[in-house]
Amino acid sequence: MKVRTIAIAGGGIGGLSAALGLSNKGFDVVVLEKASELGEIGAGIQLGPNAFHALDYFGVGTAAREKAVFVDMLRLMDAVSGEEIIHIPLDEPFRERFGNPYAVIHRADLHGVLLDACRARENIDLRVNCEVEGYTQDADGVTMRLAGGEQVSADVLIGADGLWSNLRASVVGDGAPRVSGHSTYRSVIPFDEMPEELRWNAATLWAGPKCHIVHYPLSDWKYFNLVATYHNDAPEPVAGLPVTKDEVRKGFAHIHESARKIIEIGNDWRLWVLCDRDPVENWVDGQVALLGDAAHPMMQYYAQGACMAMEDAVCLSHNLDTHRTDVHAGLIAYQDQRLVRTARVQIGSRVIGDLVNHPEGMHARVRNEIMRSMSVDDYYDRLAWLYGSTGLTEAEPAS
Repeated sequence: MKVRTIAIAGGGIGGLSAALGLSNKGFDVVVLEKASELGEIGAGIQLGPNAFHALDYFGVGTAAREKAVFVDMLRLMDAVSGEEIIHIPLDEPFRERFGNPYAVIHRADLHGVLLDACRARENIDLRVNCEVEGYTQDADGVTMRLAGGEQVSADVLIGADGLWSNLRASVVGDGAPRVSGHSTYRSVIPFDEMPEELRWNAATLWAGPKCHIVHYPLSDWKYFNLVATYHNDAPEPVAGLPVTKDEVRKGFAHIHESARKIIEIGNDWRLWVLCDRDPVENWVDGQVALLGDAAHPMMQYYAQGACMAMEDAVCLSHNLDTHRTDVHAGLIAYQDQRLVRTARVQIGSRVIGDLVNHPEGMHARVRNEIMRSMSVDDYYDRLAWLYGSTGLTEAEPAS
């Protein structure tokens, strides 16, 4: 069977990235989004050089750069003492080493860049109010069952429907995601409300006992993104629940006043209880495959969730193009190229949360000693596996 039409369940960053990658290869793409309109919730995300490799591959790198803020450093602060532990410069030597910059961007701005590009492609059909609940497949392709009872057919189906993916239940069947017990509170504030002494052009993380706080500028320095995470053994998943400032304060009373000040300036806080999954070895069922959070949801501590989804899209488009007459072989090749790399980020994100972001006492002092003993080149060497390429063997990004 020769692949002609590819359906994508989910119109988030991963789904739209896949649509662009496949469109570049000449496929007809149908994006099926369950919401009534295409958009993104949330606030800031971080984009490593590997993300820009992928964005360049899709042809939207320039547009994304215009929306991004290019931070000068990654800065790690001790939330107990208020002192800097280390900072990693992201200047020209970093860009030369990894071939692209490091930046932060509002999630909605990045999604908008991808969406505008999809709307400009004649071979991408964007549909809303189309939740894919399940599918059947045979030698002629895949038939999707939508929530309203409608059926849609395609040669291939890609599940980019997120952490709570309907399609994962059929492809993997591993039940609900793992609740991490980490509660994350998010806020975005106008630039002028950020204390002047904290208006750093940095992706800053304050690491404390069972908690941490992140902040960085967004949207041409109009705002600051605030993220406060507390390991409080929260038992149930939560997504975007409005909470009071008093609730946020509870997890951060034990840290330095400079870090606590960030809690006080935040407004309209919303709560997420973080979830992920254990890595699995199979994302493919015949002519159906998973992508992004549907395949490998991860904790936030590598700041790589969206980046991995975009890399998936590059790899998928290359392999379906290479295996146009053997859909299953193309999907298996995509899966095999992505499994170990994404699992490494999934597992590593958990480790970073425990060993870097949340230790206390002597564990924290050992962390500080080890990290301060490393040179800038040492850090670059340790990041090379992640930032140095898309992690693909056959599909490096277009320039």
